[in-house]
Amino acid sequence: MNNRSQNVDLPFYAKLCSILIAMVIIIYGLHTLEGILIPLVFAILFSVLLFPLVERLENWGVPRVLSIVICLILALAVVLGLAYVVSIQIRSFAEVVPKFVERSTVYIDKLRTFADERFNIDRRQQGAEVQKYLNKAMAEGGTIVTSTLLATTSTLTNVFLVLLFGFFFLLYRDFFRSFFYKAFEDTRKSKIDSVMEGIYTVVKDYLAGLVLVILIIGTLMTVGLFILGIDYAVFFGFFGACLVLIPYFGISLGSLLPAAYALVTDDNPLKAVAVIGLFLFVQMLEGNFITPYIVGSKVSINPLAAIIVLLLWENVWGLPGLVLALPMTAIIKVIFDAVDELKPYGFLIGEAEKPRPPIKNLQQLADQLPKRAKKIGEVQEKG
Repeated sequence: MNNRSQNVDLPFYAKLCSILIAMVIIIYGLHTLEGILIPLVFAILFSVLLFPLVERLENWGVPRVLSIVICLILALAVVLGLAYVVSIQIRSFAEVVPKFVERSTVYIDKLRTFADERFNIDRRQQGAEVQKYLNKAMAEGGTIVTSTLLATTSTLTNVFLVLLFGFFFLLYRDFFRSFFYKAFEDTRKSKIDSVMEGIYTVVKDYLAGLVLVILIIGTLMTVGLFILGIDYAVFFGFFGACLVLIPYFGISLGSLLPAAYALVTDDNPLKAVAVIGLFLFVQMLEGNFITPYIVGSKVSINPLAAIIVLLLWENVWGLPGLVLALPMTAIIKVIFDAVDELKPYGFLIGEAEKPRPPIKNLQQLADQLPKRAKKIGEVQEKG
């Protein structure tokens, strides 16, 4: 009796059903375990960001554990420093809250008058509706406060988990490499190293490029807001720049807060329109020039695939899914490109190739063959 395993050729519908069932199980598992998986993925990206500095300290003779602790302390100090600066800016808003409320009341009164004159909606009816929603909001105030406290506690817990996971990822990086050697023992170690190097490179270049993009966009918007005469230009500018983490429409969302501030603190409503125009202009620059030239083809995902994965990860993990969608998809593409059976899927989510001009006739093809043969020979000689 032959005990050797045999490959079973399943019909197409069976393969399709197996793939769909596997996808449902994976997506359900990702959603169910988001509390542990989101900090885990952020820790991987965080570890990649800190690895060059950790490696530099180790090359200087600092023990690995001490190098990692130093880098984590420095990173935590940077994060706390940024949080402190943001908190100062937010506290300074308290000075303009009375003016903000007063101007908001004026605009609301104008809207009520407009509705009364144009749509015959009685002001007393409007007041009753506003009071009803206000009472509802007051009734739900306890729930909102509780949810906010839980969200804050969850955020602090996730930050601790990211630091903890990042520490162990950096500490046991050689151990994990050995694990992959054992898990894929039928694969050459050089190929495994190549895949891991590709993942590290694409994540590192994406993160480094993203930081540079945020600095450039924040500077541009800060200068523009200063020119428009908007208070807290630095805060609004870099707040909008950080929303570039949400691709395609993050900067547009960032324009809502400074536009609302300009609308209620300035007598000229066109200034709010100018703020939105500034953010849209910077977003156009970011999407067409800044990000393509800085990040380049490091995260080579075509726009259609990017939109699909953004929607998918947003439904699975919410806002963290939007932030993590592109780097995770880039990692998946590196793996797909390294596995022969998955290369078509890596090609599908990658940048589309420019179509070649059609060959009009056989004579043109005959003229091109010597040139192509010469080019192939030059490539082989260099190889």
